[in-house]
Formats: sequence, C-alpha cells, structure tokens
Amino acid sequence: MTNGLTRSQQALVHEARMARERAYAPYSGFKVGAAVRTASGKTYRGANVENVSYGLSMCAERVAIFNAVAAGDPAIVEIAVVTDADPPSPPCGACRQVLFEFGRDAGVVLGNLDGEAIATNIHELFPHPFQRD
Repeated sequence: MTNGLTRSQQALVHEARMARERAYAPYSGFKVGAAVRTASGKTYRGANVENVSYGLSMCAERVAIFNAVAAGDPAIVEIAVVTDADPPSPPCGACRQVLFEFGRDAGVVLGNLDGEAIATNIHELFPHPFQRD
C-alpha cells in the first residue's frame, strides 16, 4: 500500500495514475502511466501509446522522460509507474536504459490500481547499464 511512501512519492503515483487514463493500448490491453519529477521540481506525465506494428509503440516511461527532455528539463530525480498488474510492474529494459541516461540516481516507485506501491531506485532495477563512462 502507499502508506510507506512520502507525500512527494504519493503525489507522483497520483500523477502516473492520471496519465494511465490517457494510455492507448488497444492491442495489449496493458495500460501504463508514468510521471517523472525533475531536479527543477516539475512533473511530466506519459502514457503508453501502441501501434499495430508493435515496434512503433512507445512506453509510458519513455514518453514521460522525453516530455521532460523536450521541455528543456532533463534531470530526472524520480519516476512513478502505474499499471493494473499485481504485483506492480517494473519498466522494461529499454525504459530502464533511458531512465539511467537522464536520472542516474533516480528513485523509482512502482504502483498499481489496488494502491500497492514499491519504492526502489534505478540501481536496484538496472545494476549493469550500458554506459560510455
């Protein structure tokens, strides 16, 4: 349950839950919402957007991160991801790699529609990222 989360984390989970309502997932039926908080304190949302050609689909996590980057606010400090999975579902490998690029020390909160939430971080989810330095 979200009781163990900080108020800031709870607010981010709420934003991700709201973003999930905008997901376009007619093929998988797996709707995902994400929200990132940047070092500036701003929050950016993202929802997954599928395409009949699955390779052209985009995950909610990357949409939220790319929204922040496109706004000129690329320093991600925390992300919340909300699905209807039990237990809450972590980001895919591609999203973990992108999150590491823009939030090397980012906190991660995984939530679901039942109110379950798991607080972790990018290093626990992605201990061996591809990096050039």
